[in-house]
Amino acid sequence: MTWLLLAALLLLAGGLGPALWLSARGRPAERLAGLQQASAVTVLVLLLLTQAYGPSSAVVLPLVLVVLAFSGTLVFIRLLGAR
Repeated sequence: MTWLLLAALLLLAGGLGPALWLSARGRPAERLAGLQQASAVTVLVLLLLTQAYGPSSAVVLPLVLVVLAFSGTLVFIRLLGAR
């Protein structure tokens, strides 16, 4: 196991779990914060796994996820603002 895989595993255990718990409970703003944390952790884990296993062209996937997460956040903020 390389240090990249170990870092990805630690990031999954320490970052994604609390993010999913936060996004499943609480007020809508707290859920949005949890969703943002989950997307950031997912991008970082994908970047680490790409560096560990994949070819350099696989970096496109986390970069596309960053753009989609940002646009998803804007949609959620617009929906939350209507309340």
